[in-house]
Amino acid sequence: MNSLILGGVRSGKTRHAQQRATDSGLAVIYLATAQAGDDEMADRIARHRADRPAHWQLIEEPLALASTLHALAAPGRCILVDCLTLWLSNLLLHDDGRRLPAERDALLATLPTLPGEIILVSNETGLGVVPMGELSRRYCDEAGWLHQALAARCQRVVFTVAGLPMVLKDAVR
Repeated sequence: MNSLILGGVRSGKTRHAQQRATDSGLAVIYLATAQAGDDEMADRIARHRADRPAHWQLIEEPLALASTLHALAAPGRCILVDCLTLWLSNLLLHDDGRRLPAERDALLATLPTLPGEIILVSNETGLGVVPMGELSRRYCDEAGWLHQALAARCQRVVFTVAGLPMVLKDAVR
């Protein structure tokens, strides 16, 4: 089953995703997309690490998400990807975003074929004003399009606010 968990910053989306991964009863791989480009981000990554069960396997991949998922996915395994908007940022800033279309299309094509359980975490950016800068507007547009395409391919979609998960789609029931 594929799940997409959306929410704003500090909305509880990662905590909810981690609980779902734990509740799955499967072996969990945490696929992190963050890169520690400064001390503050390194601290954030360290806090996230401390919040996860120590027995979960960690894979760090900032760009090649589809091929990594394809290599890791297996029956009896849960892969938690945190987070897609950092992955999107990484791709936008890497080689002026030229790699983004191919990586996005590969993820969208690969996701429905993967065995096991896949949980995708992403920041919802479409609830605020339109940003003033060109790169920020492109980021919000790309995130919105990605979320729509993923929501169509996932059996479960959850939106978190104030630590409360709201199920938007549950095709499993």
